[in-house]
Amino acid sequence: MKVVLFCGGAGMRLRGYADDVPKPMVQIGPRPILWHLMKYYAHFGHKDFILCLGYKGNVIKDYFLHYDESVSNNFVWSHGGKKVQLLNRDIDDWTITFVETGATTNIGQRLKAVEPYLQDEEIFLANYGDGLSDLPLPGMLDKFCRSGAVASMLLVQPTASFDIVYTGSGGAVEEIRPITRTDIWINGGFFAMRNDIFRYIQPGEELVREPFQRLIDRNALLAHKYSGFWQCMDTFKDKQHLEELNQGVAPWKIWTQEESLTTFCETESRESGIEERMAVPAHL
Repeated sequence: MKVVLFCGGAGMRLRGYADDVPKPMVQIGPRPILWHLMKYYAHFGHKDFILCLGYKGNVIKDYFLHYDESVSNNFVWSHGGKKVQLLNRDIDDWTITFVETGATTNIGQRLKAVEPYLQDEEIFLANYGDGLSDLPLPGMLDKFCRSGAVASMLLVQPTASFDIVYTGSGGAVEEIRPITRTDIWINGGFFAMRNDIFRYIQPGEELVREPFQRLIDRNALLAHKYSGFWQCMDTFKDKQHLEELNQGVAPWKIWTQEESLTTFCETESRESGIEERMAVPAHL
């Protein structure tokens, strides 16, 4: 299943840090946030990507054209650096299509621009290039595929620190509640779409405005609420938060968590086998 990622953001609220790179290329640890997102999808077997490029798209192209596997993988260095043996790899089984979709184009038009590359896809995935989650993707996809919806979107509760103020008659304040403790849900991306979505997008339209309203009118837009980890990177504070998480057990890095579990299980199995072999002579 192909994955469309919208990579045209300029990161205006990250000015001073992201002046020279597009927003999806802002780094979390040694890799850009875009890489983390692609690793998430690849973990579930979705390794065919279409990148909708915009602001400084050449930076994203250059990054992958000169991709250095040694940054995030173990390797053996020998012969004075003439030989480098990688012990594991990240992206050698990925396919990436780079499409220039305009410097100031909105999301709806970026998606429309890559329609020719999705003609054979009955269902495809799409997402913003600056948000991470530990969403169990197969469960969301199964729900969508069994529905008759044309599109599905992730709903998450906002992570901002705003307060919601409730007032009564005469303007008297009745309650102040953090927005995170309300029943407010926002668009978290992580879209799943049928190819029919292109029939709902007209020239110049933003995806979640007119096209999604048409789906709503036809009861063809599905919502998937998720209360687990989700974090976008709109501000420098958001970036700092993701950096802090990346230094520990980053929730979105489900690929490393499951690798750790596999290693643990293999170790337990080997130890159990040793104990069984050692126990045999005692019964003879």
